[in-house]
Amino acid sequence: MADKFDVIVIGAGPGGYVAAIRAAQLGLKTACVEKWVNKEGKTVHGGTCLNVGCIPSKALLETSHKFVEARDHFAEIGIDLEAPKANVAKMLEFKNSVIAKNVGGISALFKANGVTAIDGTGKVTGTKQVEVTGHDGKTATFEADNIVIAAGSVPVEIPPTPLHEDIVVTSTGALEFTEVPKRLGVIGAGVIGLELGSVWSRLGAETVVLEAMDTFLPMVDTAIAKETQKLLKKQGLDIRLGARVTGSEVKGNEVVVKFTDGEGDQELTFDKLIVCVGRRPYTKGVVDDGVGVGLDERGFIHVDDQCRTSVPGIYAIGDCVRGPMLAHKASEEGVMVADIIAGHKAEMNYDAIPSVIYTSPEVAWVGMNEQEAKAKGIEVKTGSFPFSANGRALANNAPEGMAKIIADAETDRILGVHIVSQHAGELIAQGVIAMEFGSSAEDLALTCYAHPSTSEAIHEAALAVDGHAIHMANRKKRK
Repeated sequence: MADKFDVIVIGAGPGGYVAAIRAAQLGLKTACVEKWVNKEGKTVHGGTCLNVGCIPSKALLETSHKFVEARDHFAEIGIDLEAPKANVAKMLEFKNSVIAKNVGGISALFKANGVTAIDGTGKVTGTKQVEVTGHDGKTATFEADNIVIAAGSVPVEIPPTPLHEDIVVTSTGALEFTEVPKRLGVIGAGVIGLELGSVWSRLGAETVVLEAMDTFLPMVDTAIAKETQKLLKKQGLDIRLGARVTGSEVKGNEVVVKFTDGEGDQELTFDKLIVCVGRRPYTKGVVDDGVGVGLDERGFIHVDDQCRTSVPGIYAIGDCVRGPMLAHKASEEGVMVADIIAGHKAEMNYDAIPSVIYTSPEVAWVGMNEQEAKAKGIEVKTGSFPFSANGRALANNAPEGMAKIIADAETDRILGVHIVSQHAGELIAQGVIAMEFGSSAEDLALTCYAHPSTSEAIHEAALAVDGHAIHMANRKKRK
């Protein structure tokens, strides 16, 4: 038996590394096990998010957005330059440097907070035991009073489109294209599919997104989803709803994809195909069957509202448990669990978790959308405001989009905030804070906002809930 710890965390992604740091800050002897190895054979922390997910995709989204701005919009605001060219190699180099800085930052934080980093693959073999298989194949067993499983998730693969070298890839492979594909196919019009599809579309790829569902972004408020679809179509993304992929065949350096839509059987040929149909929990082999930790039919670990499993002293957080697969949700669960282990009272408000799609413009929301509220029998009142009427958005040459607030018609309490605009991912934070504190629409309406700022669109949407918007004509109240 090797060292004994108060807490051992399995997985150093956004949930795991945060849980480990928080536990150590609370005076608990803490270790974090991580199996991820980079191309140089070195263990790296950060999980999917930092290495092949949130961070690298945002680096490419930002660089591709700046490229389009320079190419298509600089002249509109008085900046003349020769036609810019996209240097994909340089973009990848920048992306990789961003990854390295973030990964190195976590390792430094582990040292600063006294977290013991253990390299290898962790497995719960007993109620207080974790077995770690090192990269050299040797095993060591560690004891801990508390175990936190933060094993994350992996992309879902589907039988009709088996992965094939660098032609048919998951989101991970889509971050490594060394040149812009002429014809790009994306399966799945969810968050990941739209983000990666928009990256390569901006850089010049003819991009078709195939989505099996008939509804575009069903989790987003209908008005926001409709506006988003219109804007993405205007940018050149060919989004085909109700398109169910039935098969594919790689022929040389291209892939033929077969699908069925409202017009019958179809096929398209692409140079690259990205499969983005969701992610599944990475829980197979993480816990011995005899330990007693329960899994559901999809592989998610059963936990209560405070992330306790059915076994005392064993917790699970992040993508391997119920709820949205979001890095910030995992991080907050990590903090909550560490606090509970340390003997503090802690809980998490799952009704106030923001979601963001980092297209251009961005789409962000928190809480219920209007259709969800009505489906639950809640009478609502709403207020919307277009960014085309916002002075700062016009000055930024980014007038696209709108903000919408959904409030309870009886209590005025904010039920949801939905935004499509430049920097919507930043603007949504005020909606999250408002909901966290149980604010009413009137609370936001009576708040003084800086001028000129794009945040004023949220202010005006709150005013519009009761027909008091200043900078647009208000809807007539129903009698």
